[in-house]
Amino acid sequence: MKKILFLALLFLTALSTKAQNIQLHYDLGANLYPTEEATRQAVTVTFEHFRPDRLGNIFYFIDLDFYAKGIKGVYLEFSREFNIGKKGFAVHGEYNGGCTTGKDATWASQFQHAVLIGPAYNGHNADYSFTWSVQALYKHYIKGNTSKAYPSFQLTGVWGWNFGRQQMFTFSGYIDLWRNHTASDTYNLILLSESQFWFNLNSVTKHKTNLSVGTEAEISNNFIFTDDATSTKTFFVNPTLALKWAF
Repeated sequence: MKKILFLALLFLTALSTKAQNIQLHYDLGANLYPTEEATRQAVTVTFEHFRPDRLGNIFYFIDLDFYAKGIKGVYLEFSREFNIGKKGFAVHGEYNGGCTTGKDATWASQFQHAVLIGPAYNGHNADYSFTWSVQALYKHYIKGNTSKAYPSFQLTGVWGWNFGRQQMFTFSGYIDLWRNHTASDTYNLILLSESQFWFNLNSVTKHKTNLSVGTEAEISNNFIFTDDATSTKTFFVNPTLALKWAF
C-alpha cells in the first residue's frame, strides 16, 4: 500500500521480465486502534506496475482508499531508474503525491507532494527468486497552499523473495526512513515499513490462475495522524487481509 514495494525490483522474478498486479486489502487498523484510528479506511485497492527496459526500469503504484460510502483518497508514487554500468548501480528519480478526505466528507486535504533523486543499488540471486534494492535519496517537498518547501532525505530498502515448491510463497516489502516537517514547525524522523506475505495459488492448481491470498503489515512510527488529539501514541502496526491478481 503506501510505498509498496513497493520501489524498484520488488516484482522482478525468474519467470517474467515485467509485472503488474491489482490488490484488494481489508484493513484491520480501525479494529485494533478504535480510538486513535477510528476513521481509518476499511478497504484499499492498489495497482502496481514494474517494467525493466534497456536503460533501467519504471515502477509506479496507485492506492485508492475506500470508506463504505465511497473513496477516501488516492496516493501515487512513480519512479524511473537509469542503470550505471552492469554492477547493479542506478540513478533513481521519484515523485510522490496524493489527497484525502474526512470520513464525513466535510473536509479534504492534499498531501504535500515531493520529488526524490539519488543513487540506488539493485541485486538478485542466481535465479532471481530473491531481489533487493537500497536507495539513498535527496527528497524535496514542494510548496503547498499552507506548507513551505523544504529539503529532506530518504533511505529506502526493498526486497522480494519467492520460495517453496513452484514458488508457492512470496515475501516482499520495503522500509523507508525520512525527515519530515511538522505542523509545529519542527522536524522529526518517520519510519514506515510494509511487508506482504502471499500464498500463490498457481503452485497448487492444475489450471493456471494468477490469484494470491495473503496479508500486509504496515509498521510505522511518527507517520499516522491520530483521531484522538490527546493520544501520544506514535507506533502502529496495521495488518490487512488481502487478495492479489497478477496480469
